[in-house]
Amino acid sequence: MTGLTRTFNSIQKYLFPILEEEIGELTEKQCQFVKIVELIEPQRFMLKFCWCGFGRPSNDRTSILKAFIAKAVYNFPTTKVLIDQIQSSPALRRLCGWEIRSEIPSESTFSRGFKEFSDSNLAEEIHQAIVKENLGKKLVGHISRDSTSIVGREKAEPKNELIKKVKHKRGRPKKGEKREKKERRLELQPNQSLEENLSGLPTGCNYGTKKNSKGKKVTWCGFKFHIDCADGEIPVSATLTSASVHDSQVAIPQAQKTAVCVTSLYDLMDAAYDAPEIREFSKQLGHVPIIDYNKRNGIKPEFTPSEKIRYRERSTAERVNADLKDNFGGRTVRVKGNKKVFTHLMFGIIAITVKQLFNMLC
Repeated sequence: MTGLTRTFNSIQKYLFPILEEEIGELTEKQCQFVKIVELIEPQRFMLKFCWCGFGRPSNDRTSILKAFIAKAVYNFPTTKVLIDQIQSSPALRRLCGWEIRSEIPSESTFSRGFKEFSDSNLAEEIHQAIVKENLGKKLVGHISRDSTSIVGREKAEPKNELIKKVKHKRGRPKKGEKREKKERRLELQPNQSLEENLSGLPTGCNYGTKKNSKGKKVTWCGFKFHIDCADGEIPVSATLTSASVHDSQVAIPQAQKTAVCVTSLYDLMDAAYDAPEIREFSKQLGHVPIIDYNKRNGIKPEFTPSEKIRYRERSTAERVNADLKDNFGGRTVRVKGNKKVFTHLMFGIIAITVKQLFNMLC
C-alpha cells in the first residue's frame, strides 16, 4: 500500500467521521480542503516562520497558510472575502485552526503572512514536495507543456530605453569589418543551470499577445504562467514570466524543473516550441520530444501515426489551465509583483495537484 493510499484510507475511515462528529456534516469543498491539508502536512514547512524571541510574537502562520489554501479551494476573489467567510462559518474557521472568532487575525496580518510566504517561495516548495513524494518514484508517461495568460492588477513596466535591440547592417560585412554575433537565449540555456536560466527570463508585468482557440489575437497586460503536467492532469512544475515572453524561451527551464521532480518518457508541446534546441535538450534528458511543427518554406512535416496518438494527450495541459482559471483563482489575481502573483497561482496549483492525485484512487 502506497503512502497516498494510506492517507486516503485514513481520511475516509477515521478523520472524516471524527470531524463530522465535532463540527457537523462536511460539504464537498470542506472535504476537499481537509484532504489537501492532510496530504501537505503544513506544520513541517512552518519551522522557518517560528518566533525567534525578539519583539512581539507573530500570529500562527500555519493557520494563515491553511486559510490561503481554503481561498484557492473556494475560489474566493479577495482576502477580505476569505476573512468574512471564515468569520461566518464556524466549520471552516475550526478547520483552519481558530476556535473562536476573536482569534482570526486582521487583514493586514494576512497580508504580512502572504508576503512572507512569497519571499520564501513556500508555495512552490510545498508543491515540489507533494510531487516528489507521490510521483518521484514512479515513471511518468507524458509531460504536457503549455502556458496561459494571467491578467495583472498593476501597470505595465516601462520599456528600458537602454536595453534596445541593436540593428545590424544588412548584407555582407566589408573587408576587415567584424560583426559580433550575439547568442540567442535558446542557444545559451542548454549549457546553463536552472537558476541561471530562470534569472535570465523577464518577470515584470507587461503586455502579451497570443492567438486564442478560435485563432483570434488576444492582448492582455500581466503575466504568462507556464505549466508542465503529467498524465492524469497532475501539475508537476510551473514558472511565471512576463506576458511578452515567448513560450519557447521557458521550455528548457521548465524541462529542468520537471526533471528534478519526476522521471518521464515523452515531452508533448505545440508548435510554439518548435525549435531544434528544445528538441535536442529533450533528447539529452532521455525523453522523446513530440512537438508540433511550424510551416517552413510552405512545408509542414507530419506526425507518424503513433506520434499522432500520443500528441492527443497534450490536451491535459489545456484542461489544467482551464481548471486553474475557472475554479482555483487563476482569474482573480489581486496582488502585485511577480513573487506574490506566483504564490497566489501556486496555491491553486497545489489544490489541483492534490485533487487529481486523490482522483486517481477513486
